[in-house]
Amino acid sequence: MGGMPNPDDTPSPNLRSAGPSVLVVDDEENITYLVASALQLAGMTVHTRGTGAEALEAATGHSYDAVILDVMLPDLDGFEVLRRLRARGMSAPVLFLTARAQTVDRVRGLTAGGDDYIVKPFALEELVARVQVALRRQGVLPGSAGRLQVADLVLDEDAHRVWRGGAEVHLTATEFTLLRCLMANAERVVTRAQILDHVWQYDFAGESAIIESFVSTLRKKVDATGPKLIHTVRGVGYSIREP
Repeated sequence: MGGMPNPDDTPSPNLRSAGPSVLVVDDEENITYLVASALQLAGMTVHTRGTGAEALEAATGHSYDAVILDVMLPDLDGFEVLRRLRARGMSAPVLFLTARAQTVDRVRGLTAGGDDYIVKPFALEELVARVQVALRRQGVLPGSAGRLQVADLVLDEDAHRVWRGGAEVHLTATEFTLLRCLMANAERVVTRAQILDHVWQYDFAGESAIIESFVSTLRKKVDATGPKLIHTVRGVGYSIREP
């Protein structure tokens, strides 16, 4: 899916954001890549680590707004990492990400000071939504964070509705997700690989026809009543920006 992230940086430097800072800790590189990409596209700055020791070191030199923590790490388990983080006074929400689905594990994670418990396999949309909820509870994200706007195009994430010039635009679930991906990165170029990862969550082996088809349909609905907002950047991807 376009290469794995550098553990010291976010996987997509051109999508770097000044938004909430999130630490993702998982020893499976494909998971850290997908999760970090999805969170970046939602406007967050993301750092990734692969072990408990690396997570503790990262948290020593940086104040994170949230942590996504795998339970089954190669050195310390996630519960011990959380215990040490809390002992240091870290109050940021921690969301466990794990393959353990038993009730006893869920209870242990939550009673240990975790704020949420997400079982693999999971939907990226749900994970991003849970992180946003945790950040809103902390006051890091305002309650209105679910509304995006570019020119007279407005997308309401909570209501799952879109308007252009005050008139509602009816989109399918996939079209809505694609539009949100573009609007969350307004004025920036979103590559085809990033769109595939965020909207469809897997690789189409380089095929771009599926994206072109959806973008074409989206343009017909969004740009039908006003100046063109969705633009193609040849050989790279797509961008939505003010006319």
